[in-house]
Amino acid sequence: MNLCLPRANPFAVNAWFDYSCTLTFAVPRKDIASRLPSCLVPDAFEDRWAFVAVAVVRTRCLRPAGFPAFLGHDFVLVGYRYFVRYRSASGRNLRGLYILRSETDKKRMERLGNLFTRYRYVETGVRVTEQHERLQIAAPRTGLEIEVDLTEGGDLPEGSPFKRWEEARKFSGPLPFTFTCEAEKKRVLIVEGVRSDWNPQPVRVLRHNIPYLAELGHADAVLANAFVVRNIPYHWKKGSSEPWPNP
Repeated sequence: MNLCLPRANPFAVNAWFDYSCTLTFAVPRKDIASRLPSCLVPDAFEDRWAFVAVAVVRTRCLRPAGFPAFLGHDFVLVGYRYFVRYRSASGRNLRGLYILRSETDKKRMERLGNLFTRYRYVETGVRVTEQHERLQIAAPRTGLEIEVDLTEGGDLPEGSPFKRWEEARKFSGPLPFTFTCEAEKKRVLIVEGVRSDWNPQPVRVLRHNIPYLAELGHADAVLANAFVVRNIPYHWKKGSSEPWPNP
């Protein structure tokens, strides 16, 4: 029996971010370029490095735009994304994120997320705790473990390709667009996010174990920066699509 799935991102969405903690890893530009669809190119630094982000977000009142907040739901979300650029059909050079995988703490989000988006949601039981100025993230089913010291910031991780936080800041968002490329339909899905008061604060990563990076082929990825933003009203516009451009 054929199921008729709704169009991806068919309505706008509102949510509140209690916080978003993002770790950005650097890998050789060619390693990401070889994994991207032909319509995308890496958003590179010094034409040598490209980046994969692991973002952990605690959302509240996530709901279709126009619905009252009390009808929304609270989730923990983990997103794995490449930093990319895309030249649109109108000739605009768009900077954003390429969706690799999304994780959540609840089956409800897995079901609804995969019904209305192409963000590849998996329920992994991810849990986040914050105490004594430490943020701890763990998903026992996947082996994901991150611990961040929220009291310290400013210094870049050892081995980062960036020399100063000002350089890293460019790769700390907000990146307005996310892209999903559907090769079988030869189309590109584009969702624009709108947020205000985006003020990333650098933090120190005490430890991290992210098995999915190895699955992607980035076992040797270098931690380039880490930051937290708090108390952000977030809005995703209704998705749009356009034909996959010729190389």
